[in-house]
Amino acid sequence: MKSPTKSKSQISRRKFIERSGIGLAGAATISSFPNVIARTVAPADEIKVGVIGCGGRGTGAALDVVNAATKVIYPLTGYHTEDAEEGAKAQAENIKIVALADVFPDRLESCRNQLKKVGVEVEDKYCFTGFDGYLKLLEIGEINYVILATPPHFRPMHLRAAVEANKNVFIEKPASVDVAGAKSIIESGEIAKQKGLAIGAGTHRRRENHTREVIKRIHDGEIGAVKAMYTEFLIGELWSVDRQKGWSDMEFQLRNWLYYINLGGDLIVEQYVHTIDAMNWVNGNHPVKAIALGGRQVRTDPKFGNIYDHMSVQYEYPDGVLGFCMDRQINGCTNRVQDIIVGCSGKATMGYGTGIKKDDGEQWRFRGDRINAYQLEHVEIIQSIRDGKPVNEAKQVAESTLTAIMGREAAYSGREIKWDELMKSEQNFTLDKYELGDLSIAPVPMPGTYKFV
Repeated sequence: MKSPTKSKSQISRRKFIERSGIGLAGAATISSFPNVIARTVAPADEIKVGVIGCGGRGTGAALDVVNAATKVIYPLTGYHTEDAEEGAKAQAENIKIVALADVFPDRLESCRNQLKKVGVEVEDKYCFTGFDGYLKLLEIGEINYVILATPPHFRPMHLRAAVEANKNVFIEKPASVDVAGAKSIIESGEIAKQKGLAIGAGTHRRRENHTREVIKRIHDGEIGAVKAMYTEFLIGELWSVDRQKGWSDMEFQLRNWLYYINLGGDLIVEQYVHTIDAMNWVNGNHPVKAIALGGRQVRTDPKFGNIYDHMSVQYEYPDGVLGFCMDRQINGCTNRVQDIIVGCSGKATMGYGTGIKKDDGEQWRFRGDRINAYQLEHVEIIQSIRDGKPVNEAKQVAESTLTAIMGREAAYSGREIKWDELMKSEQNFTLDKYELGDLSIAPVPMPGTYKFV
């Protein structure tokens, strides 16, 4: 294979928006892909997949869609990887990965090599790099299922472009990093509905059989009316990549995207959105306001960008139920990931010990085998396409993302932020142009002086 080269094109914000469709209100749009023809996926049709974003999660999602076992590694130095397990093979029937796209050639090749290990070959002509590589992938008419696994900053524009190109989509969480992006996700969801396209989200807890069972029991009233929700996502530091000679600001930041507010959204948006999504699921709604605190106490090295290393948020839902959330990424501390839902007659626990304990002493614990939710999400989305009843989770994942953004902005500002205020915001981190050059970093937000607009 010829080594892919970096794109030299400098795509202006206007051109990027024109080609991806961001900001278009309503469903009547002029397609940026006139040669792509929409057609129904029949039960016997092969699902042909394009993967946009070939980093650790993109590689993992590609292996998941073809049902190949993975091994996940989170090193302190170097990339987070989701590689093929030794001896693993693609087992999914009638599903083929056709094309790959990533800004960086080395990330694309890494993903491609992992796919080769499980028996999946992607042709040279269907490997695209650069900021406009995703557009080239979407021009391939045979692709009918697209995985979006780039840094979250790009997901709104990529989703709009995929829907305009008449593709069914799997979009990783979070859906965006700013309010404008989340609103665009909701708009894209409405366009997809009118086109009969599926949008499935990577909030994988919705596919965990143990989580589904305990939330069903909560909704069935086993612990009475829910009074409060306590959630924790307390872990150590995540991965980072050292800067290499010749890397521009943009390249370094993209390769370490999780540490930049405009690229990853901060830890509450990028990671805790899973828990927030489950909390909204329990309540059946999004919260109406949030108040929070947080800071950057330990992870202060400039290589960690401008995000916080801990946050604590109190959400209030329309029925008065409070959700208390703690999120932390600091080494040397107690690690714990769990949710406790308190009702009038008992409490439910989700996490390492999923179960219910009622006030009268009756107990239930999930004791079944836990399924691979990362694989099941693709199975269910693709089945919905084949059944002619495409799922559409755009609004769900957008509202969970907005809930996380509301908590983030409350922590940054030190102010109570209301949902209505959030939805009036025009917060938009879209850049005027996308190129591997200089890129300034916003200062670390300071409560009391930072203003949410």
